[in-house]
Amino acid sequence: MKRILFLLIAIFLISCGDKKEENGKLRVVTTTTMITDLVENIGGDLIEVNGLMGSGIDPHLYKASQGDFRKLDRADVIFYNGLHLEGKLVEVFEKMNELAKTTIAISDGVEENTLIGSEYFASNYDPHIWFDLSYWNDITIYITKRLSELDPENAAAFEVNRDVYLKKLKELKIGLDKKVEELPKEKRILVTAHDAFNYYGRTFDFEVVGLQGISTATEAGVKDVQRITQFIIDNKIKAIFIESSVPRRTVEALQAAVNAQDHDVIIGGELFSDALGSAGTEEGTYIGMYKHNVNTIVNALK
Repeated sequence: MKRILFLLIAIFLISCGDKKEENGKLRVVTTTTMITDLVENIGGDLIEVNGLMGSGIDPHLYKASQGDFRKLDRADVIFYNGLHLEGKLVEVFEKMNELAKTTIAISDGVEENTLIGSEYFASNYDPHIWFDLSYWNDITIYITKRLSELDPENAAAFEVNRDVYLKKLKELKIGLDKKVEELPKEKRILVTAHDAFNYYGRTFDFEVVGLQGISTATEAGVKDVQRITQFIIDNKIKAIFIESSVPRRTVEALQAAVNAQDHDVIIGGELFSDALGSAGTEEGTYIGMYKHNVNTIVNALK
């Protein structure tokens, strides 16, 4: 990591200057697919957006390539999640910020005292904030404000796009609440590959259990499998879920352990946790991802 920081600083100092796109567009780099989708909705065709991570990529374990560092160097502004979701990349962003490169953690748009605590991250908070729809509303407003400061000529257009997107988020929440109501409260127990859904659980009143910890950098052990196996049996849970950005083998091992004790549990489907679906699909957008997850969870647990 020290070598990467040294190279990045050297590149930045050599190439520092006017970074704005030749066509006048603000150059924006984003980390996760959720942030990329949101920034594109706000900025539209008025900005140039380059996302570092694609579909199915685990941000906890992500390692930047040379191409990524070139994108970072060319950027006018970098939006990242923060709360140590992106692991050691956070050190890079913090160092770049010290060198006058604008790097913005979207988590700064959320009230810190409302975050869910976590012992797994240096920030002491669960970083999976996109699963709280009220946070995503606040973050939409925050990103719009920061883009407007950087590109005041297009501020009015950003605000129009913001308002359109906020309306979509409001409609999304109404639809999801209605879907979740189909599931009795005693069945609202979500067991997944890793503990990424705590904000989802708080939003929709689910108990959430992850086989791995909040970070996928921690592996599930035999005791974890045994403990959750008994939990599934005790609570008569009928479905558990894999995730698109986490290998499915641990969930399949859990399923086998439960079924070996004469309790049938199915894999209820694939959820999108740390990354959106493929570009061009409904799940490739934040709104489509959230609809897919809620429909998959409710339909499997009913």
